[in-house]
Amino acid sequence: MIPFNIPCVTGKESVAIQQAITAQKLSGNGSFGNKSCTWLEKNLSCERAMLTPSCTAALEMTAILANVGPGDEVIMPSYTFVSTANAFALRGATIRFVDIDPTTMNIDPVAVEAAITDKTKAIVVVHYAGVACDMDHILQIAEEHDIFLIEDAAQGLMSTYKGKALGTIGHMGTISFHETKNYTCGEGGALLLNDSELIERAEILQEKGTNRSQFIRGQVDKYTWRDVGSSYLLSELNAAYLSVQLDHAEEINEQRLARWEDYNQALKPLMEDGEIVLPHIPDEHVHNAHMFYIKADSEATRNELMDYLRDQEIMAVSHYVPLHSSVAGNKYGKFIGEDTYTSVESAKLLRLPLYYGLKEEDVAYVVKAIQQFFDFK
Repeated sequence: MIPFNIPCVTGKESVAIQQAITAQKLSGNGSFGNKSCTWLEKNLSCERAMLTPSCTAALEMTAILANVGPGDEVIMPSYTFVSTANAFALRGATIRFVDIDPTTMNIDPVAVEAAITDKTKAIVVVHYAGVACDMDHILQIAEEHDIFLIEDAAQGLMSTYKGKALGTIGHMGTISFHETKNYTCGEGGALLLNDSELIERAEILQEKGTNRSQFIRGQVDKYTWRDVGSSYLLSELNAAYLSVQLDHAEEINEQRLARWEDYNQALKPLMEDGEIVLPHIPDEHVHNAHMFYIKADSEATRNELMDYLRDQEIMAVSHYVPLHSSVAGNKYGKFIGEDTYTSVESAKLLRLPLYYGLKEEDVAYVVKAIQQFFDFK
């Protein structure tokens, strides 16, 4: 069986975890947490990076920092994971789902602009598969309407847009370190702050609403409850694992990109024959090979291909069911404008195995099986 994903392991994570245990500092913001945050700040050029228990937690922090509440509206793609919407629905906001650009599966800036009202508090973009949205256009919209721009860059670490790291272009960004991501610690995430005025409050939110961070730095003689907040700290054990992954970030990235390009080159003939559509990487976008997907001509063909690959012991999987078609999506939001591409394109998409350690011969086996499927079809 060629699995869809194997969590990334470089081989040195257990050493770092043992060091964290020996240091007897297991809660958040220890030496490994600080090391990881420093790496993110240096390599991504953000004002501040904070490790969180998940990207979901980081998104919840962005909603609080943006002062989202009942009566507010938040615009985002329907084609995303539930956490993107949950973070703002939990604050009482109404979600306004909009359509995507079928060439990238990213949010359509024209649809964003059409969805803005005087109640719009934030735009949340999702950089699908680690490929950037049209950030120039969306940033212009956010600035014209004086609203928050939040980047869900869960899949985007090591990707850039016109030289800028994903998650560092809007007011805030979030990253995931879930086991399915390029860099992992099992469960984990990061909040990226690009506005220095947000840092002090973010520290308070992370420490359950207290100014404990200021106390630890010796800025106050005791810490007290100052604001709402929660336990938004990543365990030092997770941070230890993550720190090793970040130390090997270039190596991991290069290997994934090599396998991504193996797929891309080998499957081009099928695209030229009109059987499939391959991922599109726009100019001035650098991606991180988070995902390699193909799109068939219909949902039926996609499902048949997925079943065929499973019979060949290859685990290929579909992705998001558009949120506006769900029970909760209808309860907490609504689709604005026409659903021209979201439902149709998502139903045709199939993700192929891609992970650190995937071999060239594994890719060749997957490609051969796909070619055989279309030969027999």
